[in-house]
Amino acid sequence: MRKMALLINDVDQQYEGLRSSLGLLLSNAQVQMYVLHHEIANMDETYRENLELFEEMEGDCFSNNQANVEKYGFKHTTIGEMAARLREVDIIIPF
Repeated sequence: MRKMALLINDVDQQYEGLRSSLGLLLSNAQVQMYVLHHEIANMDETYRENLELFEEMEGDCFSNNQANVEKYGFKHTTIGEMAARLREVDIIIPF
C-alpha cells in the first residue's frame, strides 16, 4: 500500500485537497492530510461530510493550527513532527 501526504497550505485549495485525499483513499492508499498555517475557511455541510468520510476511511488529518484541532478534531502537529512523518511516505502532494 502506498503512503501519501497532501500538504494544504493555501486556503483556496482546502476543498480540492480534501477531495483529492478522499480519492486517494479509494485507490487503496494510506493518506495523511495536513492543513498548514490556517484554520478551515468554510466548514460547511459538504466539507464536514467529506471530512467525516475521510476519517471513517482511516485517513489521518493533521494541522499546526490549534483552531482546527479544537473545533474539527484534527491531530496537532508541529512542522518538525510533520517532517519526520513525511520521510516515511512515498508521495507528497502540495496544494
